[in-house]
Amino acid sequence: MSAFRAIACAALAATTAGEARVSLDVKDGAVRDVVGLLAEIGGLQVVFDPDTECKLTLKLHEARWQTALQTTLRACGLAQEEEAGILRVAKPSRLMEEAAARRRLQEERGQGGPARLETFRLSYARAEAMAPLVRSRLSPRSQVTWDSRTNTLIVIARP
Repeated sequence: MSAFRAIACAALAATTAGEARVSLDVKDGAVRDVVGLLAEIGGLQVVFDPDTECKLTLKLHEARWQTALQTTLRACGLAQEEEAGILRVAKPSRLMEEAAARRRLQEERGQGGPARLETFRLSYARAEAMAPLVRSRLSPRSQVTWDSRTNTLIVIARP
């Protein structure tokens, strides 16, 4: 692997960091080694999920390092996400599940606001008849009830 590393680093020195091009010739190389090298060229740190095992053969000549990285990951059925200069490599299904869980958590946090209690005393309509109409205009977490004795709608509004 050391000769492999020397070739790639020489290609990096010849160009600017944003346009770094690599020439690689690898036979049955571990995806962790190839991705680790490409991440190093791009100035990224890399974290691999435990189930990222793959052997691949590739021959690239003057390829952009970002393209080489994406192609290498796709060849092994892997995906990446980058945050603050750290590249995470995992199976796409795992990254999608985690992204969905993050979205659900953000939605739940957004819905966790304080509830507002409002009462509306009606004069020209029955509260019981108006409750379904009002309920249809509110979020699913809101509640609408009525007091028929005073003809009052009671609305508990939640975001």
